[in-house]
Amino acid sequence: MYSFRITTGPVDLAFTDRVGGVSAAPFDALNVALDGVDADASRAENLRLLLDDFAPGDELCDLHQVHGATVEVVDARHRGGRPDADSIVTGSPGLTLMVRAADCVPVLLADPEAQVIGAAHAGRLGMVRGVVPATVARMRELGAERITAWVGPHICGACYEVPAVLQDEVAAAVPASRATTSWGTPALDIGAGVRAQLAIDDVEVVDAGRCTRESPELYSYRRDGADAGRQAGLIRLGGRR
Repeated sequence: MYSFRITTGPVDLAFTDRVGGVSAAPFDALNVALDGVDADASRAENLRLLLDDFAPGDELCDLHQVHGATVEVVDARHRGGRPDADSIVTGSPGLTLMVRAADCVPVLLADPEAQVIGAAHAGRLGMVRGVVPATVARMRELGAERITAWVGPHICGACYEVPAVLQDEVAAAVPASRATTSWGTPALDIGAGVRAQLAIDDVEVVDAGRCTRESPELYSYRRDGADAGRQAGLIRLGGRR
């Protein structure tokens, strides 16, 4: 169910894999995508199983992700809804923040002492538009000072081939994202770009992922196309139950 899970002080966080759900092939098994050709009932059951294990009783706060830089701030008054955004932040316990990905970079952030947490979805456009720096800024507005970021599974630079023109455009905005595939063509390393943005913002970085395209236990859109499900990054305040 999890490719990575850790509790640090009052913060519990995890990145999922594709193990332990009910979806049939080719999605088998823990597909938590919002939509797609996988059966609605299967995706709903996968989400129920995940939340019952990770944080029974919590309210889920997730997003309709649009590859932008909008950050939603939620608190104990949250009553559902799924805003168009790619980042979500809170200082309230009882809420599980979740972002979905299948090659893009899921980032979970926390200042355990200040008890402020966040979750961000950073694809190529989100990285360029600054969704992760925007998340850090909103967390600091809520009182966070010493932030740690866990960078989850995503496609690596050796696998993410792009046209040279696109590589130049993205690297002009985030130089650390320039890469070369293992077969010698232009590529982007979105994870490296995100880590560089976090370093500029004086955020401690923990690498909690591996390449989605190279890992069959993870979903990858580049590898599987429409047959790719979605994994998730989840974070909550309160510590593991």
